[in-house]
Amino acid sequence: MILPPPPVVLAYGIGVDSTALLIELHARGQAPDLVLTADTGNEKPATYAYLDVIGPWMRDRGIAHAIVSYVPKRFKHWPPYYGILEMCLTNATLPSKSLGGSSCSLKYKKAPQDAFLKTWQPAIDAWGRGQRVVRLIGYDAGPRDTARANHALSIDDPLYDCQYPLRDWRWDRPDCVARIEAEGLPVPPKSACILCIANKPDEIRGLPPWCLRLIVLVEARAAPRLHTVEGLWRKSTRARPGSMTAFIRAEGLLPAHDVDRIVRDAPTELIRFQDVAAAIPLGDRPTMGDWLDRFHAAFADGRRRDVIALAA
Repeated sequence: MILPPPPVVLAYGIGVDSTALLIELHARGQAPDLVLTADTGNEKPATYAYLDVIGPWMRDRGIAHAIVSYVPKRFKHWPPYYGILEMCLTNATLPSKSLGGSSCSLKYKKAPQDAFLKTWQPAIDAWGRGQRVVRLIGYDAGPRDTARANHALSIDDPLYDCQYPLRDWRWDRPDCVARIEAEGLPVPPKSACILCIANKPDEIRGLPPWCLRLIVLVEARAAPRLHTVEGLWRKSTRARPGSMTAFIRAEGLLPAHDVDRIVRDAPTELIRFQDVAAAIPLGDRPTMGDWLDRFHAAFADGRRRDVIALAA
């Protein structure tokens, strides 16, 4: 008896490498059965905007695309929260990477994709046949991704056969950029949460004011509990301080009075909101998103988002 081939899923982060991989797979007649994107709820606006480019491109070629997100079931503190940003604000903390912990991607990217695939019939059928789902990951042949791929290859997953076509093709980042441009598509920005420690100074400079205010807010909310790190960048270097707020202030990226106002007032207002929310019956309880709407409305531009989150 000849078994059907296992389904192929592309883990798509809307970045340069995974976009080039998607384009080239289609060109070779090897388009994945599913393209799966995990939304952290706090990606850069330009990343969300790129969906208006790549989404129609996939639809025109009949490529299935699903968007998933991590949904917490238990809350250490109230009110309910969703995504990395709201988790940090509710629990008065920073993303785990900023505190010296493991990558946030396991919780906010890999876990929701795994949960979705456990309900996806082609995966269920493959596992029932004793097969592993083929998971394509866009690690390129450059030195940084080589280290990441070597670590991933050391992990034996009974459910997934992880493959890295860009590495097999010996494509590095410039090769990926060239492939996207050859397709006639704009090159996507580097994908990352706006709170990510991996953001470079120029990436912070390129964020709109409402994103910069959120960075200041998160660091201000976590400040009383920070004893070994300065902020989202952890420690100062010659290129920048450990605190993104200090960088934003020094660069004049936000008016100084706005930064002062957030640092002085927002954490206390947020704690007061949490106390009130905890006393409201669960079904009627406001969410952290409700408070954030009010936070953004208090500023001159009055905008919460320039774009809508992927999973909204």
